[in-house]
Amino acid sequence: MALRNIFFEGNPILQKKCRKVEKFDKSLGILIDDMFETMKHSNGVGLAAPQVGILKRVAVINIGDGNIELVNPIIIAFSGEQREEEGCLSCPGQYGITLRPKFVKVKAQDRFGNEVFYTGQMLKARAFCHEIDHLDGILFKSHIIE
Repeated sequence: MALRNIFFEGNPILQKKCRKVEKFDKSLGILIDDMFETMKHSNGVGLAAPQVGILKRVAVINIGDGNIELVNPIIIAFSGEQREEEGCLSCPGQYGITLRPKFVKVKAQDRFGNEVFYTGQMLKARAFCHEIDHLDGILFKSHIIE
């Protein structure tokens, strides 16, 4: 595993939509492993591929209850709302209260192409939304309400 450089706000790559992953190979596994290592090293709870300069629909999350890898994720259900403070590894030192769903269900693939489903509430729901937004070129700051 290797640490990757995190791209910061202002870099145009963070505003681009990512391509769907079609090839599930060793290089995808390496990317995912590197992203987990980079996220952990940076004290984050999530990281999306464009944050490390890769325009692929890949994100990783760990809010303290185990690693979740998301390839080609989509939110298939959500409910409720939460207003909580949010930040981003690509926007160091910047935080704001965002409006996000309280519950989220995500459909994705793992590094091998297997279909997986995840659900999350509160922080995990917020992390799912935050990282999937990155894959569409959206930063959390567009969700700040306070």
